[in-house]
Amino acid sequence: MRILAVSDVEESWLTTHYDRDRMEGVELIISCGDLPASYLEHIVTLANIPLLYVAGNHDTAYARHAPEGCVNIDGCIARYRGVRFMGLGGSIRYNSRIYGYTEQEMRWRSTKLSLVARMTGGIDVMVTHAPARGYNDLPDLPHQGFEAFNTCLEVLKPHTMVHGHVHREYGRIARTGRHPSGTRILNACGSRIFEVPDAPGVEAADCALIVRRVARGGLVG
Repeated sequence: MRILAVSDVEESWLTTHYDRDRMEGVELIISCGDLPASYLEHIVTLANIPLLYVAGNHDTAYARHAPEGCVNIDGCIARYRGVRFMGLGGSIRYNSRIYGYTEQEMRWRSTKLSLVARMTGGIDVMVTHAPARGYNDLPDLPHQGFEAFNTCLEVLKPHTMVHGHVHREYGRIARTGRHPSGTRILNACGSRIFEVPDAPGVEAADCALIVRRVARGGLVG
């Protein structure tokens, strides 16, 4: 499956200068957060394919106006065309004005999701806003990753983890990494297109998008 991931930084090739050639073959869009609802609505309208999202630490406005035509997977297990996704939004809570969690709170949410994921066959793609601790994150508190995500990767061993939050202009930020679990880690800030293996033997009935909410909380429903 060919997937477009977006996060944090708006890019005109997806809106005012929409580039159909670059979108050729893309079957799904994932937003890793910190993007205006109107931007995601513009993208999903032009692309006319499903868009899954988690909220970033600056997306508190989603509580008043969630991106229309897009699907919130924060705290959810989702499946599309047989490929399985798990979503966890927010960042480390560094003040009371952002959408964030303490390490302990995120460990509780991610553990609950991981248990359900294991019971239902695992996941292929882990979608987060913040990175895993020690992988594409920074030492300052606002941009530290979650240690809980490392546990998720060790237990579930997804093919890919895609996140945002750490902008390229912050310094020499790795765009691609490899976790000891074998998971490929991708920083989606701005945009990037990647592929994951298609699910074997997918039938027409499996092409529907199925979302199961597991961990309560989050900004949207």
